[in-house]
Amino acid sequence: MECRVAIDVGGTFTDFIALVNGEIVTVKTLTNPTRPSQVIKDVLSSLGCEVTEVVHATTLATNALLGQEKLDLPRTALLTTRSFRDVIEIGRQNRPRLYDLNFEKPRQLVPRELRVEVQERVDAQGNILERVEESEIEKIAQNLRERGVESVAISYLHSYLNPTNEIRTGEVLSRHFRFVSLSSEVAPEPREYERTSTTVVNAVLMPLISSYLQELNFLPSFLVMSSSGGLVDVEEASRKPVQLVESGPAAGVIASASLFPGNVISFDMGGTTAKAGVVIDGKFEITTEYEVGGEVHHGRVVKGSGYPVRFPFVDLAEVSAGGGTVIWRDDAGALRVGPLSAGADPGPMCYGRGGDKPTVTDANLVLGRVGEVIGGGMRLKPELARKGLSRLGDLEDVSRDALALVNLEMARAIRLVTVERGLDPSSFSLVAFGGAGPQHAVYLAEELGISKVLIPPYPGLFSALGLLLADWRFEARKSFPRDLEAEFVKLERELYDRLKGKVGHFLRYADVRYQGQGWELTVPVNDVNEIRQVFEEKHLSTYGFVMSDREIEVVTIRVFAVRRRPLPQLSVVSGQGDSPVKRRKALLEDEWGEVDVYVREKLRRGVRVRGPAIIEEFSSTTVVKDGWEALVDESITLVRP
Repeated sequence: MECRVAIDVGGTFTDFIALVNGEIVTVKTLTNPTRPSQVIKDVLSSLGCEVTEVVHATTLATNALLGQEKLDLPRTALLTTRSFRDVIEIGRQNRPRLYDLNFEKPRQLVPRELRVEVQERVDAQGNILERVEESEIEKIAQNLRERGVESVAISYLHSYLNPTNEIRTGEVLSRHFRFVSLSSEVAPEPREYERTSTTVVNAVLMPLISSYLQELNFLPSFLVMSSSGGLVDVEEASRKPVQLVESGPAAGVIASASLFPGNVISFDMGGTTAKAGVVIDGKFEITTEYEVGGEVHHGRVVKGSGYPVRFPFVDLAEVSAGGGTVIWRDDAGALRVGPLSAGADPGPMCYGRGGDKPTVTDANLVLGRVGEVIGGGMRLKPELARKGLSRLGDLEDVSRDALALVNLEMARAIRLVTVERGLDPSSFSLVAFGGAGPQHAVYLAEELGISKVLIPPYPGLFSALGLLLADWRFEARKSFPRDLEAEFVKLERELYDRLKGKVGHFLRYADVRYQGQGWELTVPVNDVNEIRQVFEEKHLSTYGFVMSDREIEVVTIRVFAVRRRPLPQLSVVSGQGDSPVKRRKALLEDEWGEVDVYVREKLRRGVRVRGPAIIEEFSSTTVVKDGWEALVDESITLVRP
């Protein structure tokens, strides 16, 4: 008996969805942050089927750069053009906290003594002024090996225009080191700081990701979700691990786009964070800017707080608001929620695993919005939740106020990807998933003026489901193209040859700006003659104005080679019932009351449930407030009648 398996390793839970003879088998287990591969091996061996394909999303790259305990970064060196060794440390003048005199920059991934200047030079037109000498690189390689260096990043000035010196350096270093990362391959774009940072992050991750993937190399077919919303093979993931930084969150947006064509807001609330993205007419937005390991303020990545990465990412806003987010009081006595998370170990207090800080899950349990048994058969301990929350004040007030605060924080994230992009959230449907998403969905919808909420099948494992729905996607790019159409065609040919003709179609994008602007907007390209029109439409919706008298400049073009994968036939478990299984005392708004509790798997399709009510299932719980009605079908559709 054969099966395909999707695995999403999150901050709190690791989710498995297996397709066995067309039937879906689900497994939800706590994440082991230090040994994620062992959890995967144990679960796969327990499925009782021959695994023919595994599709995977992992948080390993992000955790490593955030400084996870027991996850040491490899000793990495940087080779750069003479006089540019400190660019990576000087960075930009951005300060995440302008008036904080005690602010400290993120730790350097490459210490100064391992940043080596090389006698080489390429000018701003791509002309080689000074060729790299092989003998010099050999001496540098010997010295770095004696210092215990494991991985090397190479970032020369203007190599995005002419990579000859970088390529030659890489060839020499590859004789001595297994892991060598070239900026002309990883991030062939202008801006030496961002390009160098991306290359260094890639070099740091190469040994970790390669080792991790090798541990899972016993599988016949192993694909990994990239941050751009497509799947890559093990070779691509090992060569460019920087593209795995946001692999998990991207999968949820892919699932939303696949199952709910139209205009929807993808809202994923898990155990550690909440993520929001937008899908318009079945297409999701792509951005090329990100700072990994940095701070997030109300969904915005704080500039200057992390390591810049120039790589395509699904456009998401992320906030520290998950089931495990800690509730606390500051020095002034004000109630706060996050950013600290209890994670998988020890987890919320009600898990009974030693946690001593109350969390969002504890508050939902105390208010009756969550039952005492959750996904995987885990039995919660409400007495521990009450004990922790009571330390902060009146039990009911603290729980209700904390949930109101976390809802406001998540609403800000949704506004960031809608209102601040020139979009009206009330014209979208909200797709809510993740273990905690359906608990908060109607509260967010009311805050944002949204009248329709969609709870997909298997909401607590929906990102894992998105892995099964994703296509292969490989990227190539070129900066400052002279002939747009010719350069697009050239990139497509390169990808076609690299993938040995196994390409379904190509997607074109361009990073465009007005001449004189400092930064670009990424726009899709269907016709090179319409780039200005598309750019100005996005410029108007983003900034509120256009400059019709100013010339535009295409800084970088990029192409995705997409190969369709056969979509699985999903069978959603349903029953024949239409009645609640019990009643439970809960506080869904301002007053306590007895509410009907349904089990989703026991309800027949077409059943309508009027609020106030609660619908429980294996991986999540859906709250239906008074004034809302739920239609239970393949998905649960929540509307105001």
